[in-house]
Amino acid sequence: MADEQASPPAPRPRRARSGGDPYDNIGPLLTELAALDAADPHREAVRQQVIERCLPLADNIARKFSGRGENFDDLLQIARVGMVQAVDRFDPSFGASFLSFAVPTIMGEVRRHFRDHTWALRVPRRLKEIQQTIGPTTEALAQRLGRMPKAREIAEEIDADLTEVTQAFIARNAYQTSPIDPAPGSGDDGAAASVLDTLGSDEPNYRTVEDYLAVKPLIAALPEQQRQVLIMRFFKSMSQAQIAEQLGCSQMNVSRILSKTLNTLREQALRD
Repeated sequence: MADEQASPPAPRPRRARSGGDPYDNIGPLLTELAALDAADPHREAVRQQVIERCLPLADNIARKFSGRGENFDDLLQIARVGMVQAVDRFDPSFGASFLSFAVPTIMGEVRRHFRDHTWALRVPRRLKEIQQTIGPTTEALAQRLGRMPKAREIAEEIDADLTEVTQAFIARNAYQTSPIDPAPGSGDDGAAASVLDTLGSDEPNYRTVEDYLAVKPLIAALPEQQRQVLIMRFFKSMSQAQIAEQLGCSQMNVSRILSKTLNTLREQALRD
């Protein structure tokens, strides 16, 4: 996912069989379109002709962004929206070629779609913009330094704060998420395990630990004899007869001490 929004190279329009640029002869149509009044009924026909001639350009740019987790038909639609915007905004009087204006306009529209609509979680726009530059910046620095660059070097190269670059690296995890439940039909042999399959099961001893932590201060507050009997019975696994022999009392007395101590601990634990 590291380069999902790295800037692809500008597409090269297919050449006409004569060897010329197929968009060279679109200039007269664009000049005619610019000269027509918005209320002129002929203007829409000329506009549609220009748009149809430029559809291959939008399709070519959409293909440049395919394979990055987005449906190609959606990318095609976004690229064509950008192409229509380029046709409507182009001003032949500036002297620039249509391609030099249309290509960055269309690519910018597709990039904005990736930036604003393809993140699984909400990420600040500033981090999205930094994340877009990390891929190409990393490649350029790796070639220049002969090794993978550090985050600090990337931050210096793009004139950003180190904290922002670090957060942008972390934010990349929010670009796409995996469903917890397995996808339908994913039970076939060789299929990748779902997130649910990788999760651990409940640990039954956790409850024991919680109970122990709850009664630990209560045990510490017991009278000395009660605490000794409890420890010998449940922590040293001594029988009541063994405890009675060690304390020099009857087994019946040990039984009463245990019963009284356990009832006291239960009442205090439930009350707390």
